[in-house]
Amino acid sequence: MPDVKYKESYLEALKESEGEESGARLKKPEENQSFEDFVKRFHDEMKGLNLKEGYVPATTFWLIDKGEFIGRANIRHELTDNLFKYGGHIGYHIRPSKRKMGYGKKILELALQEAKKMGFKKVLLTCDDDNVGSRKIIEANRGVLENIIEGEKEGEPKKRRYWITIK
Repeated sequence: MPDVKYKESYLEALKESEGEESGARLKKPEENQSFEDFVKRFHDEMKGLNLKEGYVPATTFWLIDKGEFIGRANIRHELTDNLFKYGGHIGYHIRPSKRKMGYGKKILELALQEAKKMGFKKVLLTCDDDNVGSRKIIEANRGVLENIIEGEKEGEPKKRRYWITIK
């Protein structure tokens, strides 16, 4: 779970991730928001409190290795029409300096375990068609491709939609 004790490491990861186009970016504190309030927002989202327009309740997990923030996974408790098409139940992000080290596969594996505890039997994941790394992570975790659809907006990459049955 998000925790203020990882503030410095999280902020370093946020800097590493600046400029990335991916929809699975790290959230950043709002202007003049304390890190404590930023972390509280994740806990509120889990309870469905103070959600931004169009958001659904979601539980966020941070992957920490030896005290260092590595990445995050979000499990959305429900899907809007838009999330059903483009977002899915689970999203994840690994900081750039820790990619291609097995953390992506691990964070999704752990997120699936948490989804099972939450009562999910099957979850939807999506990734950009050109995101080979994410595609491999999802497929390594038993993702079954349902289809590939056009991007949400003109000029955006196509989306691959996968289902994972939780065992």
